Formats: sequence, structure tokens, C-alpha cells
Amino acid sequence: MMLSRTYRPSPDLAPYVRRFYVFEATLPDELVIEDFLLSETAFIRVLLKGDWAGEIAPQVWSRPGRSLFFGANALPFRVRVQGSFSVTGAALRPSGWRGLFHASHQDYADRLLRLDEVWHTPTTELETAMDAAEDDAGKIAALEQALRARLDRIGRRKVDTKMVRFETIARTDPTRRIEDIAEELDLSMRQLARRCQTGFGLTPKAIMRRSRFLDMATAMRGFSTPSEQDLAALRYYDQSHLAREFKRFTGMTPSQFAQATTPLQTAGLKLREESKYED
Repeated sequence: MMLSRTYRPSPDLAPYVRRFYVFEATLPDELVIEDFLLSETAFIRVLLKGDWAGEIAPQVWSRPGRSLFFGANALPFRVRVQGSFSVTGAALRPSGWRGLFHASHQDYADRLLRLDEVWHTPTTELETAMDAAEDDAGKIAALEQALRARLDRIGRRKVDTKMVRFETIARTDPTRRIEDIAEELDLSMRQLARRCQTGFGLTPKAIMRRSRFLDMATAMRGFSTPSEQDLAALRYYDQSHLAREFKRFTGMTPSQFAQATTPLQTAGLKLREESKYED
């Protein structure tokens, strides 16, 4: 049995965090699940129970620690879990990246690292607070406290307002032309690319391409009910184009994906859909 619960951040953290979530599974000890993540944002994940690993090179699995940082993904990032697990995490807003990090997100895209490697501060206090928490509210409060401490340490509660608008466009209208978006945001193409790479970790084209695919995947998993007009906009040029996109973002054909069991990625799609139209 798997349960996923999502929560909005406190108002002061809303510019930096899209959603908090708790993901728990009660599974046989010997059961191994291999799946993939395709995340639009960076994530902080604190492992409270279980054996998680990420594939950092072909057939090279890493278990870096309990408090983990996952960069956004341009390609599917394979993960593996054995037995029951419990994870509490935060999906970070690209537009608030500079409030939490010194380096560009581009340096961390498609990577799995220990959170203390990224923040250069110990995570023992966070983990102790998580272990002491008796419910979801306590776990989220511990993570919020760590994020506030990080914001204070960086000392610049900065939000890129143009990237706030780009986030909304990418989530809700991924078929738009990049040139038109740059014009709307009053940015040159080079400026837009630089700011996207800083906050999202990817180029504008890669962001929109991934978003379009995720919209299609979300519809296939039954988490959204797009209109015929919406589906028409999402459809690819032909079957070979569709197959290429599925191969790129899942490693599978469309029919294989439709039949595949992908509990971890499916939970990510559910989280994405629940917060899609939130500011």
C-alpha cells in the first residue's frame, strides 16, 4: 500500500516552495521497485524509513544519505527502493532558487547529492527533528524550519518575478513559442535562457518540451481530464515523434508506458497536477 499526501507551504515560504509532501509505502521487505523520476523542480527529500538508491551512472547505484537533494531532470533519473519506506520532501520553486542557493541550478540538474553537500551545512538537526515528529505537521514544520534557516544564511530572500511568470506559462501552456514568451517577459532570448538555466537548470526549450510531455503523461495516468482542444495542442506531429519523446523521457514506448507500473513517477505526476494552477 502506498500513500501520498501534499501540503501547501506557510506564506513566508510560498515564494520558494511549491509543495511539501509525505510519501509512505508498506511493502514486503524483499520487494524491490525500480522506477524513474522526471522532476520539473529541484527536490529536498528526507528519508525517514527504507532503502533508497539513485542510478548515478549506468548500473551504478548511490545511497548518499538520509537528507537528499535531487536536481531537476532533463532525462529520466532512475531510482530504486527496497521494502517499506517513508519520505518527506519539498518541491522547490525555480523562481525562488537564488534565495536558497549560491550556485546555478544548471550545476545540479540530473544529479543526486547529499543535502549537506549542496548547502555546506550539517543536516543532523533536521533529521533529529524529523525523527521526533509524531505526524505530518511535525515533519513539515521541521523541514520549514530548515528552509528558513537556509534563507537566513544566504541572506537574500530573492525571487525572480519574470521566472514566476515563466513557471506559470511552462505549467499551463507548454506549446507556446519561446520567442513569444521572451517578448512577453521583455527579455532577450539570451537573457531568458540564462535565467532559466539559473532557476530551472535547463534551457527554455528543454523546459517546455518536458512540460508538454508531462501533460501527456498526466492525462495517460488519469490525473487530468483535458478537453479535446487541450489534447489536440499536446499531440505530436506524428507517431514517430510521439515515440521519440516517450523514449527520451521514459525509456519506453507509449504503449509500454501505458501498461507500466511506475508508482514513484506516478506520485510525482499527482503532485504536479495538484499544484499546477497555483500561483
